[in-house]
Amino acid sequence: MPPLWSQQKWPQQIWLVRHGQSAGNVAREMAEAAEGSLIGTATRDVDVPLSPLGRQQSRSLAAWFAALPAALRPNVLLHSPYLRAADTARMIAHAIDPDQLLSITTDERLREKEFGIFDGLTNRGIAQRYPELYAQRQQIGKFYFRPPGGESWCDVILRLRSVLDTITREYAGEQVLIVGHQVTVNCLRYLLERLDEATILAYDRAADVPNCSITSYRFDPAAGQRGKLVLDHCHFVVPAVAAPD
Repeated sequence: MPPLWSQQKWPQQIWLVRHGQSAGNVAREMAEAAEGSLIGTATRDVDVPLSPLGRQQSRSLAAWFAALPAALRPNVLLHSPYLRAADTARMIAHAIDPDQLLSITTDERLREKEFGIFDGLTNRGIAQRYPELYAQRQQIGKFYFRPPGGESWCDVILRLRSVLDTITREYAGEQVLIVGHQVTVNCLRYLLERLDEATILAYDRAADVPNCSITSYRFDPAAGQRGKLVLDHCHFVVPAVAAPD
């Protein structure tokens, strides 16, 4: 038997997926375009649904996963409990046959970053209502700044570290799909690629994580001293498929 340290601890593949476009994404874009202060959603963040485009994006992504060879499809699915992520995950699971999945798990550690008193506000709205906090966030940066009642990126990273502990403990050698949010995708990138604050925030400033995009990692036994996950795709958007009649 090989020594314990030489055994693979990582999954064979990890896919990170941001949920499909949500009604909240649409409302934020409209509010910012109108230079408004409030994002017009009628529900709490956890209950914001997919938009019609988001459902179509999710169907396209599900079809892409279903078209992979059976041995290369996800066999473990972890997702945020927020409705938009859960529905994206359900469409994928249905397409690849949930009976062939070893595990489908709703994991609250994958939830959206909590915005606290900033929830439901655009940047303009934050500056208008909480000018001192807005200035403090500008000075400290969102990696470390925690709004009252909310989370910093570091807080999200802390809970995601425990997600990775679970994955290495329970899903070594498996094909793991994680469906979450823009911040969770970026923070998992920070952990998996061993990035620093400046690098991950530069990536965040450069572009949003596209809805239903794939950022994936495959295990390379020749990388590092004992093998490690290496970046395979970054923000890959699958081709759209025709909507059902």
